[in-house]
Amino acid sequence: MADRRVNAHQLARLLAGAPAGRPAYTALAAGVRTLVQDGRLTVATRLPAERELATALGVSRTTVTAAYDALRAEGFVASRRGAGSWTALPPARVRPPRGAAPLPATAGDVIDLGCAAPGAPACFDAAVAAAVAELPRYTHGPGYDPAGLPVLRAAIAARYTARGVATRPEQILVTSGAQQALALLVDVLVEPGTPVLTERPAYQHAFGALRRRGARIVPVGVAAGWDVELIAASLRQSAVRAAYLIPDFQNPTGHLMSARDRAALVAAANRTDTLLISDESFAEIALDPDAPLPAPLAAHGPSGRVISVGSASKLLWGGLRIGWIRAGVSLVERLARARVTVDIASPVLDQLITAELLARVTEIRAERAALLRPRRDALVAALHDRLPGWEFTSPAGGMSLWARLGSPVAAALAEAAERRGVWIMPGPDYGVDGVLEDCVRLPYVLPPDTLRAAVDRLADAAAEVASAPAVRPRPVRV
Repeated sequence: MADRRVNAHQLARLLAGAPAGRPAYTALAAGVRTLVQDGRLTVATRLPAERELATALGVSRTTVTAAYDALRAEGFVASRRGAGSWTALPPARVRPPRGAAPLPATAGDVIDLGCAAPGAPACFDAAVAAAVAELPRYTHGPGYDPAGLPVLRAAIAARYTARGVATRPEQILVTSGAQQALALLVDVLVEPGTPVLTERPAYQHAFGALRRRGARIVPVGVAAGWDVELIAASLRQSAVRAAYLIPDFQNPTGHLMSARDRAALVAAANRTDTLLISDESFAEIALDPDAPLPAPLAAHGPSGRVISVGSASKLLWGGLRIGWIRAGVSLVERLARARVTVDIASPVLDQLITAELLARVTEIRAERAALLRPRRDALVAALHDRLPGWEFTSPAGGMSLWARLGSPVAAALAEAAERRGVWIMPGPDYGVDGVLEDCVRLPYVLPPDTLRAAVDRLADAAAEVASAPAVRPRPVRV
């Protein structure tokens, strides 16, 4: 039985009002089905009573009853007499995650659209030379500093202050990448069985860290943006202890949370005593580097309520493997003590290189925008030309866009694309319960000509999938 609920007002708002198609019950069923498939309506969420939803939508109860019946027949709604109805997934739609590497392609060179990370910036060699010149100052000591080199902690703190949230160096813990930062936070703050709210879709390796700790993942859909009202309801209903969010050019959708939603989200977390973990790995990658950006999530709440995670991997270079945590001083000290059981400290040279690059951050942000903007535009134009039925929003930052295919065929599309030498990441890889099968993530870090070639191959793969006969799921024998 579901422990999460959506009331009639909330569901009517998600459906954007009364169904427009005819017959009305079919259109209503299609609307609810879409909400489940793209993750905005979480699996195992209790649905409102038929009479209440009919009143909220301004339709007859018969229409709602018929829609619920159709969804039950398809497997998207489950019901029990006296217990109500809740969202579900047909078993055939649940799909195991893909592996970490593409299968061998049979059609020419592989175009890897599974990775959203560019090469190093133009000033990288100069930063390395400066760091190497600085290194002898550190070689007389042990080289271990679990909290990070003071020069790098000061540079990271200064960057937060410049972005609108005053920060002292002792509030910064340097880690070996953002993934280690998240893993440390989960290990220290989350007990097995603790409910932790996550976005869906979201960064897939965050789910791995939470599963490893035994957390109970509470997903909320953000494919169409953040619905703070529904997030607040999830925080209350599931007694969430912590929430993992990506408010800045969200991975994989590219959405940017508004300042108003940030303030409302922090206020909701304060009411439920929930810690917010804000992943800011893409925060500095605006495709218009001069456009004003919302202040970090931590600027909207009391000290210690919002914990920020950052990374050098996207803006600077992934090979540095440098990340960081911004938190209260006592938590930073606690995390540093826990960190020494894992790897003691981050490499000194990598930290010095990162500090040198942060001193050039304005230059690097402009370079990244100049590189990525035409590549995004090339991908968008190619999709409009070759796959006009796909729906997406052209992102204002980050490194990928989130495309809706119009039907739940992402796994089949990924397999057909691999046979043509293109590796893409299907939507279910960014969820936890088999939904998002009608979506794919498409990064735009490759050159424009390569992206256009990839879309040509994707269009051929999509045509193959569309022409393939429907496969009936085999019955399960027990």
